[in-house]
Order: sequence, then C-alpha cells, then structure tokens
Amino acid sequence: MNHSNVSDAAIDKAEHAHLETADNKLEPSAVEAAVHGHDAKWERKTIRKIDVRLLIILGLCYAISLIDRTNISAARVAGMQVSLQLQIGDRYSIISLLFFVPYIIFELPSNIILRKVGPRYWLSSIVMGFGVVMVGMAFCKEWWHLAICRVLLGLLESGFFPGCVYLVSSWYTRYETNSRMAVFYLTSMVISGFSNIWGYGITFLNGKAGLIAWQWIFLIFGLITVALAILGFFLIVDFPEKSKFLAEDQKAWAIARIEADRGDAVPDKLTGRAFMRAVSDGKIWAFAYLFMTATTGSYAFAFFLPVILEGQGYSQQLALMLSAPPYVFAAIYTFALAVMSDRLRMRAPFIATSNLVCIVGLAITAYAGTIGVRYFGCFLTIAGAQSNVPAVLAYSQNNVRMSSKRSVTSALVIGFGGIGGIIASTVYRQIDYPQYIPGLWTTMALNMGSIAVLAVLSMIFKKQNRRANAGEIEIEGAQGFLYTI
Repeated sequence: MNHSNVSDAAIDKAEHAHLETADNKLEPSAVEAAVHGHDAKWERKTIRKIDVRLLIILGLCYAISLIDRTNISAARVAGMQVSLQLQIGDRYSIISLLFFVPYIIFELPSNIILRKVGPRYWLSSIVMGFGVVMVGMAFCKEWWHLAICRVLLGLLESGFFPGCVYLVSSWYTRYETNSRMAVFYLTSMVISGFSNIWGYGITFLNGKAGLIAWQWIFLIFGLITVALAILGFFLIVDFPEKSKFLAEDQKAWAIARIEADRGDAVPDKLTGRAFMRAVSDGKIWAFAYLFMTATTGSYAFAFFLPVILEGQGYSQQLALMLSAPPYVFAAIYTFALAVMSDRLRMRAPFIATSNLVCIVGLAITAYAGTIGVRYFGCFLTIAGAQSNVPAVLAYSQNNVRMSSKRSVTSALVIGFGGIGGIIASTVYRQIDYPQYIPGLWTTMALNMGSIAVLAVLSMIFKKQNRRANAGEIEIEGAQGFLYTI
C-alpha cells in the first residue's frame, strides 16, 4: 500500500472535515485505510514516539506544579510558621484553601483558550506564570502576602492539569488512557513526593544570602519551574491534527485510530448548546464527585503529612524524610492497577478497590496504637487516593464523546478536584492537631460515598449497554459506542 497517499488523504480530510462532512467524522474508507495500512512493529514505534514526546514533558511540568502548590507544608515546618505567624487562628488553612477558589473557576475558560491558542504556547505560558509567582512567594513578609500569591498561583495553575488531561485523551484510544494517565500522573506524583526530602536538603541553606530556609524552598522550586517552562515551549506537542513531530503517515494513523475508536478525531466547536448538553448530563457530575473524593485524600496528605508525622512523634527532619516513601509505593500500586484496568477494559471495580484501600489506611492512621503502624496507614491512604486520580479521569473520558464534551468534562471533573482541596484545607484543622480525627473521618465518609456512586453508575451503564446492543438506543449519539463499566 502507498502510505504517503493514504496519509495525505486522511490528513486532508482531518484538516478540512468541516467542508466535507456534516457530522464531524472522517470518511470511513480513509479511516480504514489509515488504521490498517501498517504492520505491528511500525505501530508500536509510533506509539512509543507519541508516549515519549507527550507524557514525559507533561509529567515533569505537572510534577513541579504539584510541588509548587503543596510545598507550603515543607516550608511550614522549615520556619515559615514562625516567620509569618501561621499558628494564629486558621491562617495556614486559609492560605491552603485560597489556592482553590480561582483554580475551580478558571479551568473551563482555560480549556477553551487551549484549543484556540494551542497546547505548546498556552501550557508553557501557564508554567512560566506560576514559576514567577513561586519566586515572589520567597519574599513575602506577611501572611496575607502569601495568601495573595496563593490566589495568583491557583489562577495560573487552573488550566494546566485539565489541559493536560484533555490533550492526553485526544491522543489515545479509550483503553489506552488509564495507563497513559497513570504514567503521566505517577511521574509527577513520585517527583513531587520527594519534594519534602528536597525541602529538607534546602533547609541547610538557612541563613545564606540573608534568606530563611523556607524562603529558599520557594525560590529554588520557583526557578526550576521557570526553567521547565522554557523547556516546555520547545517540547510540548499540539493536538493530533496540528502536530508536527510525527511523519505524515504516522500523523494520519494517529488521527484515524481515534476516529475508529470513538468517532471524534475531528474536533467539534464548543458552542453554548454543546456546553449545556454536557453539563446537563448527570454522569459527569457523578464523575466529578468521584474525583473530588480522590483529591480530598491526596491533597490532605500532601498538605499535612509532614505535620501529621511530626505530631505523631517524629522529629522535624525525619517527618520530612518519611514523607517520600509512601509516594513510591503509591506509584507502583497506581501503575499496576492502571495496566490491569486497561487490559480488562474495566474502571469502576478498580476505583472501588482503591476507595477501600484508602478507607483502611485512614482508619489505621487515625486509631493505630503505635506510630510505626500509623505510618503504614499513610502508605495505604496515599496509594488509594492517588491511584484514583488518573483512574477517575480515564473513567470519565472513556464514557463521553466529542471534543467539546471531553473538554467540558475534564474542566468540570478537575474543578471538583479543587473542591476536594478546599475540603482538605478546612477539615484538617489546627485545633485537631496532631491526630486530625475529624478530617480523617470526613475523608473516609467521602470514600464510602464513592463506592455507592460507582455501584449506581455501574448498574445504569450495564442497562444502557444492553439496550444499545439490542439496537434500542445510541449511547452518546454514536452507533456501537458502549459505556466502560
């Protein structure tokens, strides 16, 4: 077969589909030719090329964004609490919470801009912006100065994670997404998990150049962020139909396989009507609740793990050092479940399993008699919560169609992740230090609610799939599309 002819035809249709089709679909003959015109070795090589170019730089940039939003916990135990008098009232919780207000509000507008401007320009600009803010945080003199910086940080970071999810889901078929989301997320999770150890190392700069240890933490991580933004400008890739790093036949194949999988390779426009159809779909709100539950646990332990460990009797230095190992375990657990989930083409059972793991971990952390066993509870809690972040995102993206709806879904679901951050910031209160029993129980209750939501969704999806197989309905407006359970 002449690959170049197939490639040119498919790409031309992808770029001019609004002139040649009425329903945002490529011509079936061109799709069939582009998908099946290559051998398995060529396909694996192309997928690896996409993986390397797409996932590594996004993982690194998201890792630094996680560090930037959560390293206030390391800064707090490195002297910031005394310098900015954060022990007064609920100042620390307020500073943690303020990040999430603009983070929730501006996610969908950012995804709209992302489609217009392009991922390379928009995502790298976002990273540059919050890197500059992090540098500024190093020179805060009052606690409310830090509060203002946290608002700006939330505003700038609001578009990065949903933009990454939207971009990743645009490149892969439905049953490749969980393992890819996991690779992207666990790369960032492991790197950010070691941020407290790095923070501990940075504390040895205390007093250098007239800066306190916590100031050095913000300054160094801020400069690293700026450097990654510059790197991202050259390495972040565009959506498939506009990408330039693939050969023409590889590009055509990447586009055609998405069309064959879910019929939305050609992006549709996000209109007011499309937006209203998306937000009126009840399952999206269910996905949002599931994601909120996952992020409540993940943010709670990102913000408070060093503080919890210190309160359980570990020294300040050891509390920072012991914050990393649970994230290594969580990364292994997350990747193992993601691979199994993709291979079995199932989502809900694995999410529910992680909910149970998280509940057990929270109970051990709250009530175990020795600090070593409570520390083991942190391993289970972090593994259960963190693994559900990419799992829920894959679950939500698998069960919607069309570019506009996936854009709204990623923004809405991740927006509820911000609500999870607000919950974590408010229920883990200073007055409950050092055990934080109300916060731990709130997180347990949310996980119990997630198991119930998953059970209801699974029953509804199975019923709808049976009706679709019988030819009674079309799911998501596409013949042959079935829900992923």
